[in-house]
Amino acid sequence: MGAIPADSRWIFWDVDPDAVDLERDANGVLARVLERGCLEDVRWLIQTYGLERIHAFFRDVWAPEVNERTRAFWRAFFEAENETWAAPPDFRSSSSALWVV
Repeated sequence: MGAIPADSRWIFWDVDPDAVDLERDANGVLARVLERGCLEDVRWLIQTYGLERIHAFFRDVWAPEVNERTRAFWRAFFEAENETWAAPPDFRSSSSALWVV
């Protein structure tokens, strides 16, 4: 499947980019690049995973690092306004604690 391109390694500042397995760590890679990446990073992501895999990520995986604005953009992109997408676990929405987002 390849490796993280040199120009995209900044997105993985807190991990060793050479240790990231694009298959095993797909959800983490998708979340980081979709949230923090620039246009070239997203192009690489689409080439690497394909649009169907990215769409499935939003339907099946709730990643707290992906904000609502990013989700709204991709929901419009996929014309998925009426689809059910992954939601945060119940404890995330029922807690009044400030650190639970």
